[in-house]
Amino acid sequence: MMETEKVEKVKTGIDGLDEMLRGGIPKGHVFTVMGSFGTGKTTFSLQYLWEGLQEDQSCIFISLEEDKDAIIQTGRSYGWDFQPYLEDNKIAMERLAPADAEATISKLKSDLPAFIRSFNAERIAIDSVSLLNMMSNTSQEKRDRLFELCKMVKDSGATTLLTAEVKDDNPRSSRDGLIEYTADGVILLGYNQSNSQEVQMNVQVIKMRRIDHSRKIKPYEITDNGIIVQTEGAVF
Repeated sequence: MMETEKVEKVKTGIDGLDEMLRGGIPKGHVFTVMGSFGTGKTTFSLQYLWEGLQEDQSCIFISLEEDKDAIIQTGRSYGWDFQPYLEDNKIAMERLAPADAEATISKLKSDLPAFIRSFNAERIAIDSVSLLNMMSNTSQEKRDRLFELCKMVKDSGATTLLTAEVKDDNPRSSRDGLIEYTADGVILLGYNQSNSQEVQMNVQVIKMRRIDHSRKIKPYEITDNGIIVQTEGAVF
């Protein structure tokens, strides 16, 4: 699909990926980064928010896995020191406890919209929506809550990243098979293993509404400076 209108874009901050996206994510999109354990979904989230901070944008990171101190340490391991931005209220980091499902869902519904507005957030990352879905008892409840969350963040105007786990037996589908249909865009992180047991990680933009983008599968690395996509590289 070719772009028929000028679309304002938000850079991910990931070398190579923004090139594949012809400049970045359309502003205001809700997009998901899917992958199995160890493919760099949390790193992707932090790199995306770090890029926003460098552009003087307010950011929110919501984790259902790690606490604030662990997130800060992860950032520092890549050279991203979030602490000064936390102190200047340029980024907020919140951990929601998945063990208390009802309290977490209630907090998302009642507190998140007002918090986003008061913080004037331009970028949001939620890690991970798969854990959020595990709090629901039925498929219908999962669909309703996911749709409600996506509508909530989309109405805020923020460009939002949701991470999601993939199925063990189908690494191209999210665990619940829902987020890829709800989100405006889907970026898939995966890996190949050669006969020599060498592992190569790869990325593909499955969909991104409103823009033309590369659909090629490209290798990437998680370096000391974050994720780098090798746009000239080939996948074995």
